[in-house]
Amino acid sequence: MEKILSIIETQPMLTPAQIAAMVDRTEQEVTDIIEQCKRDGIIKGYRTLIDWDKVSTNHVKALIELRVSPKKGRGFEEIAQTVASMPEVEAVTLISGGYDLLVEIKAKSFQEIAMLVAKRLSPLDDVNGTKTNFVLRPYKVSGVPFIEEDKDERGLNFL
Repeated sequence: MEKILSIIETQPMLTPAQIAAMVDRTEQEVTDIIEQCKRDGIIKGYRTLIDWDKVSTNHVKALIELRVSPKKGRGFEEIAQTVASMPEVEAVTLISGGYDLLVEIKAKSFQEIAMLVAKRLSPLDDVNGTKTNFVLRPYKVSGVPFIEEDKDERGLNFL
């Protein structure tokens, strides 16, 4: 099962027949394993990675670190769920270090993110501090390189 999951994690467009050939299983076995993983909540969904900088300049991504007070008996779950329910929030992760939660946000402008932090995140009762980091350029996302080799006019390759 782990081999099949590893394959679809990095190559989700492969058919069950193609995966079956790679793992020496039948197509039906692969299909059954994938469907069971969906039912069990192991497979959470499929996602296409898009380099939005090549499509439009009207998006900004930020990584916001939150220092929060955990609730007795619930830990960080309640505040993490509150933050995750905001439509602009793409991801919320419990982290170690000086902050507790890492929040990934996508918006149309730097100002929109600043207003979200100032008016919706910072005022939450359990939030004790924030640190906003704007993503300037992705180089690799989910294991996929987002940079291309540049060629100069002499035909030399540069990274």
